[in-house]
Amino acid sequence: MTEQVTFYEAAGGEETFRRLVHRFYQGVAEDPNLRALYPEEDLGPAEERLRLFLIQYWGGPNTYSQRRGHPRLRMRHVPFVIGEAEREAWLKHMRVAVDELELPEQLEKMLWDYFTMAARSMVNAPS
Repeated sequence: MTEQVTFYEAAGGEETFRRLVHRFYQGVAEDPNLRALYPEEDLGPAEERLRLFLIQYWGGPNTYSQRRGHPRLRMRHVPFVIGEAEREAWLKHMRVAVDELELPEQLEKMLWDYFTMAARSMVNAPS
C-alpha cells in the first residue's frame, strides 16, 4: 500500500510556504494599491495568516483553523474593495513569489491554478 504525499509535503513543507508568502508580501509592501488593503502598520500578521492558511489548505498542519476558525475567505475580505485592478496586482506579486520557488511544473501549475481561481473569487467590486 502506498502512502499519499500531500502537496504541502511534495512542495517542500513549511519552508516553501514561508518563502512564498514572505516574497509575496515584499511586493505588497511596495504596491500602493494593495498596501491600502492592509490596515495593520506591520504586514507581519497578514503574512502569518496567509502562510498558515496556505499550509493548511495544501495539506499541512491545521494551525490556521485552530487559531482563527473556518477560513471564510470571502467573508473575511468583504470589508475591502477588491476590483480587477487589485486582483491583477495581487496576482502579479504572487506570480513573482511562485516563480522564485522553482517548483516542479506540475506543482507550480496546481498552485497557480488555485491562486488565479482564489483571486477571481475575491473580487467584490466592479471594475
